[in-house]
Amino acid sequence: MAETLRGVGVSHGVAIGQVRHMGTAVLEPPAQQTPTAEAPREQARARQAVEAVAADLQARGNLAGGEAQAVLEAQSLMAMDPELMADVERRITVGSTAERAVYDAFASYRALLANAGEYLAGRVADLDDVRNRIVARLMGVPMPGVPDSDEPYVLFARDLAPADTALLDPALVLGFVTEEGGPTSHSAILARALGVPAVVAFAGATGMAEGVVVAVDGSTGEVLVDPSAEEQARLRAVAAERKAALAASSGPGQTSDGRLVPLLANIGGPADVPAAVAAGAEGIGLFRTEFLFLNQHSLNQHSLNQHSLNEHRLEQHGSEGLSSKPPSEESQVEAYRAVLEAFPEGRVVVRVLDAGADKPLEFLSPGDEPNPALGVRGLRSLLEHPEVLQTQLRALARAAAGLPVYLEVMAPMVADRIDARAFADACRTAGLGAKFGAMVEIPSAALRARSILEEVEFLSLGTNDLAQYTFAADRQVGALARLQDPWQPALLDLVASAAEAARGAGKSCGVCGEAAADPVLACVLTGLGVTSLSMGAASIPYVRATLAKYTFAQCERAAAAARATDTAEEARKAANQVLSGE
Repeated sequence: MAETLRGVGVSHGVAIGQVRHMGTAVLEPPAQQTPTAEAPREQARARQAVEAVAADLQARGNLAGGEAQAVLEAQSLMAMDPELMADVERRITVGSTAERAVYDAFASYRALLANAGEYLAGRVADLDDVRNRIVARLMGVPMPGVPDSDEPYVLFARDLAPADTALLDPALVLGFVTEEGGPTSHSAILARALGVPAVVAFAGATGMAEGVVVAVDGSTGEVLVDPSAEEQARLRAVAAERKAALAASSGPGQTSDGRLVPLLANIGGPADVPAAVAAGAEGIGLFRTEFLFLNQHSLNQHSLNQHSLNEHRLEQHGSEGLSSKPPSEESQVEAYRAVLEAFPEGRVVVRVLDAGADKPLEFLSPGDEPNPALGVRGLRSLLEHPEVLQTQLRALARAAAGLPVYLEVMAPMVADRIDARAFADACRTAGLGAKFGAMVEIPSAALRARSILEEVEFLSLGTNDLAQYTFAADRQVGALARLQDPWQPALLDLVASAAEAARGAGKSCGVCGEAAADPVLACVLTGLGVTSLSMGAASIPYVRATLAKYTFAQCERAAAAARATDTAEEARKAANQVLSGE
């Protein structure tokens, strides 16, 4: 029987094929000194290499188009950052070769990113790729990239850079497995956009033997090593069944006995709307408004490549300016209205600016905090800068004026009733004619949801942060992956607590975290009493098809079975057994 290993499934589908490994460039050039007289020549070499790599990334983006184009354009901006180039030239002036100067300059910024929280740390792979391409060009060695092969294969790598992922040929690359990365990494997001099955955070990916046959299930995160013919046939049958169910699925999200569970989309701005509409989203469950606020600041301000922050959704609006001031009320009205107009008669849930910690803003975030993740972020930051919050709320009110849309506005990082009341008061002061709610991302909010609902009209569970704060486990630390699993029974208990409070108050309680994108877990969440599910657009058809297979009573039994266990693995297994009728 095949050995079954597990990572994190981030892109649905099944891939069966031989393992091939990603080629890499020489990472560290020799440290040797050059005469002062050679400095101008070395500086010219460095500039030429940087410009060539930036142009190549831009060209790859033009070829790829769509979401991948925005990612690669952001990488091109990384390469051409003037402060980084100034650092390279300074190092050459004191005796470094061009390639060593590039390597060392990038290393200093890499360290900043790696310690700057999830969003920025998630861009380290992008920075490494830019560095490797520049150094490879300077040293005359092959660029990093996918292997040459005439036969289809499953790609294994430490991580995949956007330049590689964006131009993968699905006819040759059946799927991929990476040792690093997470659900919000570029490789995961682009894999979903390409429709390529993918598993990330897979320990030992780089050590997998070349040529061995593996079966990768991007839905469950399972990787079967050397599966038998029978196991391969079973997985192909499962994949065919999922595909057939997708084709037959349409309409609103609901269980087989007609209990409605609206399926909404998570977006970062107007550019994400077409995909949400195409997937049949019934509205927007999480509109992250940071895209309009997070502009590209200096690398020395820990904000490298802000165009790729927030799941790289900044795109057109993120490049409007490089000011350290908040966007004007008028520019906000324009962006918000573009989203609201796309969902007439639909529900659009907007999260006000969630800044601080791993998403610092010069005009908003404290300059120095011992532990920013536990400091002044989200609503706490907005309440210290009420003018920023009031401007955003006024812009939302103006954007929704006259439109047949159900606007709801929620605050991030609400800890208790005092926070909820402060946000509700701010909404009333701004004259916002919309429902106002609270995100449940802190355990205290789940435990005291009943009192919070005395102040607001709905709850939305951000399961990513809720897991991080419940288990004191940073989402970027791979060694803590088991504590970040949304199937953890303790996390399900908190979801149940919040949902029960909302039900008792006659109010809604949705989920807008990564947990909603797992089709089986979506059934469990429904059974816990969650009233809507919001996810990346690509996951909506899978969740819709799976939810339609089961009654609400089955979902309730699966939820109870999952909560009765002690580990995420046991919870997942128990829920599947209930739903499969075992």
